[in-house]
Amino acid sequence: MADNVSLTLNTQTSIAVRSEQGAPRIELISGEAAVQAERDAPAPLVIDAAGGRVTTRRASFNVRCLDRAVSVSCLEGAVEVEWKGQRVAISGEQQISYSAAMGLGRASQADLEQADAWRKGLLIVRDWPVNRLVEEINRYRPGRIVVMDEQLGHRMISGTFHLDHLDDFIAQAHGLFGATARSLPGGIVLLS
Repeated sequence: MADNVSLTLNTQTSIAVRSEQGAPRIELISGEAAVQAERDAPAPLVIDAAGGRVTTRRASFNVRCLDRAVSVSCLEGAVEVEWKGQRVAISGEQQISYSAAMGLGRASQADLEQADAWRKGLLIVRDWPVNRLVEEINRYRPGRIVVMDEQLGHRMISGTFHLDHLDDFIAQAHGLFGATARSLPGGIVLLS
């Protein structure tokens, strides 16, 4: 990419490298990346995502772009997030989000354990509706889980899931919520 810049890509992540003459520039088209930058050069690292921009010289952070909603969690150092002419600087242990629907949010305390969990093979969930958890699980497993019951989709769940054992959630949904699962070819599971 560039001197002293590294990226670790999560599953189903798409990027485009647009660097020019020592100025590292990356577009996060979709997905999630863990970024480490230690730039002494005059040009900062620039990451474009969903119409916004993240810039830094020295930071460790995660940037996530799903359905054109972007969240940035700064683990160490400092980054600047720009969206529609507004700029907010965040530093270690802070996060911020932006999207067309909500604009640029306010900086808040980051859940570093949750933000970095995927790099350790984990999915940490704290008070998520089942629908949101299933969307996240579907990013990692072949096939698709489909929640057929609206009430089940709105039930709240917390827990730690291993990315290499995400089908355990199906049995847990039965134990926790009494959900039934119907498996179809191609890894499709209908939960009701």
